Formats: sequence, C-alpha cells, structure tokens
Amino acid sequence: MSSFGQQLRQIRQQKGIALNDFAKELGVSPVYLSNLETGKTQTIQLELLSRLQHELPMEADEEDDVDDWTSARIDRIALMLKELHCADKEAAEYWMGMVEQGIEMFAIKAIGHR
Repeated sequence: MSSFGQQLRQIRQQKGIALNDFAKELGVSPVYLSNLETGKTQTIQLELLSRLQHELPMEADEEDDVDDWTSARIDRIALMLKELHCADKEAAEYWMGMVEQGIEMFAIKAIGHR
C-alpha cells in the first residue's frame, strides 16, 4: 500500500492541493488521508478509490505512472482477498469467482470471440 500512498501524495502535491483541502473535498479526515498516503492504513473503500481516480487522474503520457497505480490497486485487492480468505473462506471464494468471471466476460468482449 505504501507505493499507492506515495504516488497519491506525489500527485496531490504536484497538483498543488493541500492535504486538509483534499481530505475535506473527499469527505475524509486529514488524519485518514495522511495515513493512507504514508501507508499506515491498509483500508480504503472502493467509492473513495473511485473518487481519488476522478480527482487525481493519472497523466496519460506517463505510462509508468498508470502501471504503478494499477499495480497498487491490484496488490491492494489481492491483500484484501487474502485477508478475507483467512476470515471467511466461502466469501473469498465467491468474490474471487466473481472477479474471474467479470474479467473473462470483458476479455471476451474485447477480443470479440468465444
């Protein structure tokens, strides 16, 4: 998560947005946002992640940044699924199946066959 948080902080600072202002805009506490940026918290709601992507879009011409952002999200999802698997194997299996089915559905759509 620290890679995600570091990138989040870097983008926010590059855009000249103060931590307190951005936290207020997102509807979270400055402490939570700071903890997210420093990797002290491993929890982020999907809705907040979506708002972050909307508020701090990645630069399209910097392909590595997009890959880092996507990689951080994938790592976070994997961690969450592992933790869920330890707590509730059945729920984890359900969500992994849903993700696999969704990816297959979109891959088939993108490829145009199967």
